[in-house]
Amino acid sequence: MGAKLSGPGNGKTIEQNADINVTPFVDIMLVLLIIFMVAAPLATVSIKLDLPPATPPTGEEPKEPVYITIQETGSIFIADQQTTIETLATDVCAALGNPTGRGCQEERVFVRAQPEVKYVAFMEVMNDLQTNGFFKVGLLNEDIE
Repeated sequence: MGAKLSGPGNGKTIEQNADINVTPFVDIMLVLLIIFMVAAPLATVSIKLDLPPATPPTGEEPKEPVYITIQETGSIFIADQQTTIETLATDVCAALGNPTGRGCQEERVFVRAQPEVKYVAFMEVMNDLQTNGFFKVGLLNEDIE
């Protein structure tokens, strides 16, 4: 705020200058405008998701999924049937209802492991599934009722 003396040498009356200096305000607003113009395109990031359809196609009944369970001891189960890593792919195809093994790799398979399972045992099952053409593998961390 500025002050103005009324005359030279008088000094009795003082008038106040009530004009607002808007230059700093405009400077700040221009800087903020530039920041928001640069930051706005960065906030619109999209991620491609492969979501299942809301309803199954008409005439088709969804198949019951196959659950592979890895226990702490290293035992591998498909539903309630015990299997080994060597026969895992054929047992999964049999559980899917396709004992010949043709086209069973297109179905979804869910893998769940107990918390105490070693990473090596888990990855051995995942690598065996991938080697045998099972690429639609879901990972579960809780029991499905």
